[in-house]
Amino acid sequence: MPTPYSTDEARWEALVARDADADGAFFYAVKTTGVFCRPTCASRMPRRQNVSFFDDPAAARAAGFRACKRCQPEREPREVEIVRRACAVLDASDRATLAELSAAVHVSPFHLQRLFKRVVGVSPRQYQAARRGAALRDALEGGAPVTRAAVDAGYQSSSRVYEAVPRELGMAPSAFRRKGAGLRIEYATASTPLGQVLVAATERGICKIAFGDAVASLVADLGDTFANAECVAAPERLAPFLAEIDAYLRGSSERIALPLDISATAFQQRVWEALQKIPYGETRSYAQIAEAVGSPRAVRAVASACASNPVALAIPCHRVIHKDGTATGYRWGTARKLALLAAEARHAAGEPAALSLDDAA
Repeated sequence: MPTPYSTDEARWEALVARDADADGAFFYAVKTTGVFCRPTCASRMPRRQNVSFFDDPAAARAAGFRACKRCQPEREPREVEIVRRACAVLDASDRATLAELSAAVHVSPFHLQRLFKRVVGVSPRQYQAARRGAALRDALEGGAPVTRAAVDAGYQSSSRVYEAVPRELGMAPSAFRRKGAGLRIEYATASTPLGQVLVAATERGICKIAFGDAVASLVADLGDTFANAECVAAPERLAPFLAEIDAYLRGSSERIALPLDISATAFQQRVWEALQKIPYGETRSYAQIAEAVGSPRAVRAVASACASNPVALAIPCHRVIHKDGTATGYRWGTARKLALLAAEARHAAGEPAALSLDDAA
């Protein structure tokens, strides 16, 4: 999937246009001067044949170039510094408006909204909502009553909490406070070519899909996650879900179309939605996903969002690899990730083959 600056041609166009959105997404070096710069550097425009592009300053230095003293490409961009100040204002005020935020950092509301979303990956409003959700989560885990936790976290009313929070917590606030107490979670396990798989679901949808070597370990992990929930084996009810996973692993289905009931921050939700758009049989780099969600600098945050995915296959985080092509960092094991990628590539090419962990060898 092409991204805004994934090719040298696109990067050259951004350089010629002095595209502010490209600042930090890549760097360019000039062979005749031995210097590398930001795309927005105000220095004289070089000839195309003298320009090389790099993903980061370290790569440019490794190629023998030195940093430009004018644009200082190794320093934090001014845009990031502005966003840091904006975040500090939001951290100190639960209800700062965009106009108030704009006045505090001396940037127009329109530019600030666009800049904030590009750097952080979410809007200022979504950032505030995520902060409130995190504060609520901490308070509930500490045993605070829902109403008090809601007020302390910055919600205007407890009714608003029950409207806005279930998507972030994955359950009603009262159930979250009790670590699932009063919540019934049904689960089932099955043997697959990738080892044992566990599927767990609330009445609203799938809350966990995990792979492992032993059923006992998978069930214990489910119990740790929902310590006070009633976790009940329900193989008959979840048989259709297991059948869909089996069809996916056999290559007769290219997606897991199951209803989900999972928690997510605003940024995680954006990343997970981007992962679900990766075509079967293809991969993307963490940097490409960061660009796809509008936050090219947030590569580490994207990796963290992938690692926190609670539903294997349904959200295909296994399709995200490093930009050098290596496939590591899968919470259910690198061998499973490699096996999935190999099998998907074969099936997508019209070459059916049994999925096996031997593909990871």
